[in-house]
Amino acid sequence: MRFEDVSLRYGAGPEILRHVDFHLEPGSFHFMAGPSGAGKSSLLKMMYLAQRPSNGGIQMFGRDVAGLSRSEAALMRRRIGVVFQDFRLLDHLSALENVALPLRIGGQRADKVRKHVAELLAWVGLADHLHALPPTLSGGQQQRVAIARAVVARPNLLLADEPTGNVDDRIAVRLLYLFEELNKLGTTIVIATHNETLVSRFSHPVLRLSAGEIRLSRSASPPGGQSTKGSAA
Repeated sequence: MRFEDVSLRYGAGPEILRHVDFHLEPGSFHFMAGPSGAGKSSLLKMMYLAQRPSNGGIQMFGRDVAGLSRSEAALMRRRIGVVFQDFRLLDHLSALENVALPLRIGGQRADKVRKHVAELLAWVGLADHLHALPPTLSGGQQQRVAIARAVVARPNLLLADEPTGNVDDRIAVRLLYLFEELNKLGTTIVIATHNETLVSRFSHPVLRLSAGEIRLSRSASPPGGQSTKGSAA
């Protein structure tokens, strides 16, 4: 993924992001941090092709996204797993069925899908809730279902917007270990979070957003220490 001098504004409003430059190598793992309103969610939207920049260029998987047709963009999105803050689960489907959707869309056999999904849900602590509908689950449980759905197909790129916001610290650390295991298999990971304590427990570099601009910090320390703008390679 490469952003080159990217800016974003909604309508005639002020710029939400400006002159954003960074490059994420395949297989990298980055946190994205910054205060509320810094533009984290807007940046993630551009990363999963739900929002086009006002200015600048974005390359994904070696392609210039500005030149993608609608069908090409849809195919590219299949390579991206996304954990949304509002979960976006289908209320009429069970936890198992929600997580199985990406695999079934990909045409995998039903028996293999069920076994794999059940194992993943057990790993995130939901072995006793396979057939529960989302409205019957707590916010933290729904979040874990959403995370399982995002990682089940082993995407090339995983984007997570506050994925540990509704779970306790023990589960949060366990979910980060899950993301690290996926990263070891080759998935590029970007996790947006306000949880500086959680970020400090891991050694991954941090993309820090402030006042619409982005900087790369090699440590978990907040802005004020040394940081460099530009490549996250």
